[in-house]
Amino acid sequence: MARKKISTTIYITEEQNELLKKLNDKTKVPVAEYIRQGIDLILEQHKKELPGQLSLIDTQHDE
Repeated sequence: MARKKISTTIYITEEQNELLKKLNDKTKVPVAEYIRQGIDLILEQHKKELPGQLSLIDTQHDE
């Protein structure tokens, strides 16, 4: 089941736009999907900085 999506505005460079269009032409995957995937990658990279993301196992504590 697809999650509800909200509309937002972003600004990208002309080069990013052209490359995303070329990628879309080749793969038929919507540009918006690639943008969402990019956001997911950044959120994954910075998940330790987000509130409520504590692990059940303390991986920084040596015993």
